Amino acid sequence: MLKRVAVIVLCVLTYSCHVSYSLNGASIPEYAQTFSVQYFKNQAQLAGPTISQTFTDALRSYIASHSRLTLTQSGDLDFQGDISGYSIAPVTASSSAPGQSATTRLTITIDVTYTDKKDTKKCFNTSFTRYADFPSNQNISVVQNDLITQINTQLVQDVFDKAFNNW
Repeated sequence: MLKRVAVIVLCVLTYSCHVSYSLNGASIPEYAQTFSVQYFKNQAQLAGPTISQTFTDALRSYIASHSRLTLTQSGDLDFQGDISGYSIAPVTASSSAPGQSATTRLTITIDVTYTDKKDTKKCFNTSFTRYADFPSNQNISVVQNDLITQINTQLVQDVFDKAFNNW
């Protein structure tokens, strides 16, 4: 008798849950079947012309490959925002050449608005900033694409974690 009650309770609990979990730990509501990522406009003065499309594509691709959600024009879960900051600045001084920098930092900031159309408590409007360092003796135009890819990977993970991992 006790076994039957335990099985019934387990079944009720299993069917009453409204959140599904994926292998990567993401907590995606069961009601959500689709997502959308609007084009992230470049509002940063120094950023190159492809940074918006690169970030937008990276976010779309990551969510599609790390969740069961389907990409649509207007999803149950919607991401939109801007590339709001892009800066290059010296970080550490060189010991061999006083007054010169040994390391330079590329920093990118994005502003993200996340909308869960069925649960407004989960919506957020947040800025995310990430950076990558490179030797100052390298020309930024040579390393820029690799650095942007590296930073985008971190930013995309931050956005995903905030939206789906209660980060």
